[in-house]
Amino acid sequence: MNATRARDDIAAQQRRGFWLRQLHQWHWISAAVCLVAMLLFTVTGITLNHATSIEATPHISSGEATMPASVLKSLGAREEGNAPLPRTATDWLNDALPLTIGQQPAEWSADEVYIALPRAGGDGWVSIDRATGMVEYERTDRGWVSYFNDLHKGRHTGAAWRWFIDVFAVACLVFTLSGLFLLQMHARQRRSTWPWVALGLVLPVLIALVFVH
Repeated sequence: MNATRARDDIAAQQRRGFWLRQLHQWHWISAAVCLVAMLLFTVTGITLNHATSIEATPHISSGEATMPASVLKSLGAREEGNAPLPRTATDWLNDALPLTIGQQPAEWSADEVYIALPRAGGDGWVSIDRATGMVEYERTDRGWVSYFNDLHKGRHTGAAWRWFIDVFAVACLVFTLSGLFLLQMHARQRRSTWPWVALGLVLPVLIALVFVH
């Protein structure tokens, strides 16, 4: 009987040791993956929460250029709808203007082609007069704080950054759940574990119910 109990205890200790090693490994790897991004999202969470208190003066630059007739002709006869510019026009604009024109759809009309150029931390636009070839542009830069705030929100950041946020969120989930299971496994030796966990749950719920209207 004692031998059987001893074997069961050894098996239980081995299982506990296995899961502790696994959880510690998942926890530190997810922490390493999340480290820099978590710092970024933590700091930008503070700046977003106090956005009205952080003053920023947008820097606006604008100008004009004249599109050569051969490039203007490449626009073709399209008079309405949304579609990217021809490659010839895009290449010329990228060389002539301090802006980067990608393959985003432009707004076409009989008189004008308008390209909106929103980006993280700023904005911009280009307008092409189809009769004269006159090109007007404007570029707005709202500074580094606005840039990092837009990264936090995934605003005008492109598909690659949105995928990164998804991967980061999964890594944070692994980090949090592995930490919760580690708390559970060490709770016997640390009596204050569950009161602190309960406080972490109750505090935001109370604030949301009482102070958020």
